[in-house]
Amino acid sequence: PPMSAQRVLHTIDGISTWTGKAAAWLIVGLMLLVCAEVFKRYILNMPTAWIFDVSNMLYGTLFMIAGAYTLAQNGHVRGDFLYSSMKPRR
Repeated sequence: PPMSAQRVLHTIDGISTWTGKAAAWLIVGLMLLVCAEVFKRYILNMPTAWIFDVSNMLYGTLFMIAGAYTLAQNGHVRGDFLYSSMKPRR
């Protein structure tokens, strides 16, 4: 039997939710990486070049996945101020 559009969208939302919850652990890795860089830079006086690049990549990945998760959870900020100032269509 053919899949309905509602079922496809529900499946996509489920994937986004699962991926978002799994990717939330990236913030722990990002925090550990930044703490390691601060320790190496200021305590050991041995800064690294690669930790900065990896932290940027982790943050970018987290940002993109968190956006999909937020939309799946209906938590995105909407511009309702535009709609409230317009008259409804008849």
